[in-house]
Amino acid sequence: MRTRVKICGLRQDDDVVVASKAGVDALGFVFYPPSPRAVSVDQAASLVAKVPSFVTSVGLFVNASAEAIEQTLKQVSLNLLQFHGDESPEFCQQFGVPWIKAVRMRQDINLWQLKENYHLGQGLLLDAYQKGTPGGTGASFDWQRIPQDLAPEIILAGGLDATNIQQAITQVHPWAVDISGGVESSKGIKDHAKIDAFMAEIRTTY
Repeated sequence: MRTRVKICGLRQDDDVVVASKAGVDALGFVFYPPSPRAVSVDQAASLVAKVPSFVTSVGLFVNASAEAIEQTLKQVSLNLLQFHGDESPEFCQQFGVPWIKAVRMRQDINLWQLKENYHLGQGLLLDAYQKGTPGGTGASFDWQRIPQDLAPEIILAGGLDATNIQQAITQVHPWAVDISGGVESSKGIKDHAKIDAFMAEIRTTY
């Protein structure tokens, strides 16, 4: 099975073009102002307009109000919503747009219960837990904590780059992987050579 790939935190037109040509399945745009990878609604609308056919445009939100999300959706053509905060299943479901729920891997997490709670979504994205930070930490977590029966349905994130992606796919067998910092020269600045190297490593696992 081919592992799907999402690159998150894009802020520049040429990053969208390079990532798309490299073969990614999805591109993520961050609507969380404290993040160094955040984009305004106007920026996102311009970037999403450059996303080619069959590449999914994903909007990332962290405890945003329903009104803010609705206003974003009116101006930006997003195909998928990604919720990285404490959003309830009912909150995630109300926008009429497919969505996924990010899970920060605390020690006491019950993935099976979360899968049941958020079953109306398109999947769970598993990321490292770091107190006070909703994601994008660049840290990884112990992949052995992912139940084998659940792994083929999840999106794996956290600390991935070209040096460990083959191991991650071979060990976990996730449905998809999500990367941001692992293809950057600095936070919010994508490195095109790192994008190409990461995608090349992904292809060797097919």
